[in-house]
Amino acid sequence: MPYTEAKEHAPGRLHAIFAEPYTAFDNEVIERLLHLRVAIDTLIQRPMKQERLRVRIIHGWENGGFEPAELKHSDHRIASLDDFTAVTQRYQQALEDQQPLPQDDATSLLAEPLAEAIALAEARGQHLDEETRTIPARWPAFEQGLYLYTFFKVYHRLTYGEDDTYRSIYCETPDGPREVHEFHVEEGEFAVVAPTQGTSGDSLLVLHISQLAPVLQLLEECQVAPQY
Repeated sequence: MPYTEAKEHAPGRLHAIFAEPYTAFDNEVIERLLHLRVAIDTLIQRPMKQERLRVRIIHGWENGGFEPAELKHSDHRIASLDDFTAVTQRYQQALEDQQPLPQDDATSLLAEPLAEAIALAEARGQHLDEETRTIPARWPAFEQGLYLYTFFKVYHRLTYGEDDTYRSIYCETPDGPREVHEFHVEEGEFAVVAPTQGTSGDSLLVLHISQLAPVLQLLEECQVAPQY
């Protein structure tokens, strides 16, 4: 995949709302909570009301680990906060009962697409050494590798944290072009993968299992749409 097909710190739809979206959510900004409400209304509440929102809960990476096969997830269609509450309670109950966490067994976020991309590259005559296969930063050397590396970084930051409060990413995906809006704020850490302006498709709210309760509380506090 050419490097032009994915770019971090790329302009997105929040750039049309905020003059400085990269600092709009910083703690020292007086109106940061209003800014956060506007962003959530734009990126989460609107697609949820249109029944075009899914939530993806990730888990499995621990103690600095980042093996693709160890990253687990489950996706859920979310049409209301009641749906989000039900998903949160399902995970909380599994944790309390020390039961296996919900996960989608049919698909892998990174391991299977990575294996397929490597196999395709080799079938086309490209030689990939062990470092290129196993080191995420080397994945852009083959087609679809930059897309996988971009989302690897998103999942890694959502699992282990990030200093930047906001990040906007553009990425070509198998489902079409997407904007990734990544938030690391006091109220919660999450990302929204949204179709680019003028394209169709579902939006995806992505968060680590540890952020279910904080993000649910944040969404509850933002139920009333801000006026702007």
